[in-house]
Amino acid sequence: MAWYAYCITEQNAFLPGPRSRRPALIENLHGIDEREVYAYPSGDFAVVVSEFAGGTLQQGSILEHARVVSECFRVTTVLPFRFGTVFESDEEMRRAVRGNRKAFVATVDRLRGKAEMHLKLIVRDGTVTHAQATIDRTPLPTSVGGEYLVRLKEKATRDRERQSKARTLSVQVQRMFNPLDAEVSCKKVNSGGMLIDIAHLIDHQSVEKYQNRYNLAARQLKGCELVLSGPWPPYHFMPGKLRTVS
Repeated sequence: MAWYAYCITEQNAFLPGPRSRRPALIENLHGIDEREVYAYPSGDFAVVVSEFAGGTLQQGSILEHARVVSECFRVTTVLPFRFGTVFESDEEMRRAVRGNRKAFVATVDRLRGKAEMHLKLIVRDGTVTHAQATIDRTPLPTSVGGEYLVRLKEKATRDRERQSKARTLSVQVQRMFNPLDAEVSCKKVNSGGMLIDIAHLIDHQSVEKYQNRYNLAARQLKGCELVLSGPWPPYHFMPGKLRTVS
């Protein structure tokens, strides 16, 4: 039987005992295509799964996947699988868990009692001049020559300035929120500004304190728009290299 996998949890969260050998139904929880959700015992863990009959997963199934992970996160520490993770048999799933046991144990220990907060920092064109935005939107000349090299240099300069600005803001945000860990990415937006995407790992008990710091940061970071969401399962803080089937 094939299984669709949502996440890994500690075994005692959904199974009746440490010697459980059969999947246990998680009541009042439905997954992709309204299928029943089970906790499948595997070593120190339970793999949260639904039976999978094959076929193509729809884009809307991403929300159903995330909802199952979030509901499990209300109860216990979770290690989310990527959307679309399917194990073709019981043995394939067990092998994947065994092969990553060391990484899973270390990650569960590190993430126990932790939550992820997601912060989007949007830097509008108030801090990026109209001339800079115009340079970004104007395509490079099609032929190589003096104008091409000048334009290429201008774009490279603008990119370096944005990267420097992003680093400065990221450090400032880091000092304000003082998270346990952080993942940061930065990209240009169509208006010529920047979007800095920040995931912070915090103690679950510190959510209210984090939200208060967010309100303070929203007043202090001039020329920026902040958008906060969370707490979420720790999607951005999974171990980097796992031998799983996706």
